[in-house]
Amino acid sequence: MNRKKPWLKNYPENTPEEIVLDPRKTLVKVLDEAETEYPDNKAFANFGVSMSYHQVAKNSRSFAAYLQNVLGLKKGDRLAIMMPNLLQYPVAVFGALRAGLIVVNVNPLYTPRELEHQLKDSGAKAILIFEGSAHVLQEVMDKVSIEHVIITKIGDCLGTPKGSLMNFVVKFVKRGIKSYRIPNKIAYKSMMKRPEADFNETQISINDLAFLQYTGATTGLSKGSMLSHGNIVANLEQLDALLVDVLDDEGNDIFINALPMYHIYSLAVLVLAGYTKGGLNVFITNPRDTTGFVREIKRWPFTIFNGVNTLYEALLNHPEIDSVNFDSMKLSGTGGSACRRSTAERWQKLTGKVLLEGYGLSETSPSVSASPPHLTEFNGKVGLPVPSTEISIRDDDGKEVRRGQPGEICVKGPQVMQGYWENEEATDEAIDENGFFRTGDIGTLDKDGFLEIVDRKKDMILVSGFNVYPNEIEDVVSLHPDIIEAACVSVPDKKTGEGVKLFVVKGNQGLTEKEIIAHCKENLTAYKVPKQIEFIDELPKTNVGKVLRRALRE
Repeated sequence: MNRKKPWLKNYPENTPEEIVLDPRKTLVKVLDEAETEYPDNKAFANFGVSMSYHQVAKNSRSFAAYLQNVLGLKKGDRLAIMMPNLLQYPVAVFGALRAGLIVVNVNPLYTPRELEHQLKDSGAKAILIFEGSAHVLQEVMDKVSIEHVIITKIGDCLGTPKGSLMNFVVKFVKRGIKSYRIPNKIAYKSMMKRPEADFNETQISINDLAFLQYTGATTGLSKGSMLSHGNIVANLEQLDALLVDVLDDEGNDIFINALPMYHIYSLAVLVLAGYTKGGLNVFITNPRDTTGFVREIKRWPFTIFNGVNTLYEALLNHPEIDSVNFDSMKLSGTGGSACRRSTAERWQKLTGKVLLEGYGLSETSPSVSASPPHLTEFNGKVGLPVPSTEISIRDDDGKEVRRGQPGEICVKGPQVMQGYWENEEATDEAIDENGFFRTGDIGTLDKDGFLEIVDRKKDMILVSGFNVYPNEIEDVVSLHPDIIEAACVSVPDKKTGEGVKLFVVKGNQGLTEKEIIAHCKENLTAYKVPKQIEFIDELPKTNVGKVLRRALRE
């Protein structure tokens, strides 16, 4: 047994220690192979409408042809995509990749401030945006270098009359579309009229970038993790190797995809992993509508289910969850945030299946570790390192700690990013000279090779699986004219796992919590807005003026 890799003894029987990477295998090649092998299989389904592998191939090539021939976008240009889970999402992503573009995934709930930074930092030339978010883009159009704006509506891929009816309901009945004015905007549906034959094959290598996946930063500004075609393909093969006896090679798996595709966990683990096997991805556009969510999953004999702790809690607390048939489900996984033992135990009691926890980051494409499918009960660990991955647990001086002792989790493998976009200093801080990525998470590795997360080295707060960085919130709050200074920490939250608590030193004694919340909502995505606010005379600080967040937590 490899002493440096104790996890190997707990790998499934057919899981190799290392994966063998084909230097020619880009994401485009992966897509081509799947579409050739499973042309008639259903690839994606949403709102009762499905799209076959053949249709996805055709539509994504039409999308790519429009990007190339009409918009004049070239290999290496960045295309931002800002929308919820809709059928046009994979069409656009696959089309952009085929054209050699770099996809910049954007949270559709971003405020103008957040969107402006991401578009400026990435240098995106074009954006595909859901019309429900277009009013946000309008506010920053004169500050960013976007040359082309493509607008998509909720019903664009749903056919007639269903699509038209959905568009009408969302806009006029639910009042879900705010007015906006963006000159020379392009309709997504008009792009689909471009002949597939106009698409020009682009020479792509595994070292070319596929995604800029933005992640929070201690400076308050998010950074773009540069993920290459090789990074993503490697991680797909790493997961496939660990789940060797679970995923179906005949195209029979049905994945329930409720996690947002702008998140790398959903995009890679569900969409791409399912697509390579000829499986069907069922998109849940609004998982917060738990009643609609339960109604939808009743329709499908799904085999693979993934989520975060808050999603599982919402389902378990729904009065109709007992009427869902879980007999066909082979695997359910969780990641993104810590899974509570009580949640996992309730889920196993309901479904008869262990909730398998994994661990990853945007910087690792995303998977570092995953629980093996042969577990019989939830063990509170985040699984075994996936094949071809090295784990080093280190102390503050960068030295490896003894087995079982806590330290910073450092990761090396083919899934580790190329670095942070145009940020050499941050890249050098994150990746050492031997290629190990410093995750900022504190963990232990036990004698059987199972990884456990025990704390975070950074002050990051995890809200429903999303990273929230105190410095960003503090920067925003400090812009309020009646606030002298502020600091925030994480607090336990029954619904979201962790929440944000803000400590504020007033400059105007008449300032209220309500005013602060309103200011935050104007500048921050909803999950970043503080749940608790406490006014304080002064913030505890070190001799050199650094805020002592630990003292605030205590």
